[in-house]
Amino acid sequence: MKPYKIGYTTGVFDLFHVGHLNILKRAKEQCEFLIVGVSTDELVQQYKFKQPVIPYHERVEIVKGIKFVDEVVSQTNRDKFSAWENLHFNVMFVGDDWKGDPLFERIENQFSQVGVDIVYFPYTKGVSSTELKEKIQYKVKVI
Repeated sequence: MKPYKIGYTTGVFDLFHVGHLNILKRAKEQCEFLIVGVSTDELVQQYKFKQPVIPYHERVEIVKGIKFVDEVVSQTNRDKFSAWENLHFNVMFVGDDWKGDPLFERIENQFSQVGVDIVYFPYTKGVSSTELKEKIQYKVKVI
């Protein structure tokens, strides 16, 4: 039996890569049912100040196609407590690059009051959508 019943994680999942796959796989190993929030284009623009390369609806289809994912929902804001109120998960999975961030310290405090755990997974070193974009831009310039 897995330690958690319902798990939740979120992301942009732009230029889907092995780091994304790792967090989804590790999350599913710890929960019976995994819900994944995919950030809308508008939300990404709001807090990252850039548009994703892959449009929202295509990113949703990619994440839905991953065997570790049981349900995909829209992430229209960064309010994780509101997500919990709607989805009733008992654990949230996050990359450890967020550990110590004021946003997640606040979320940890809120979740501790309602019995929700946060599990931090090691960030996959050397792989990120930003790095992939930079490599693509470099290769295009060289050609």
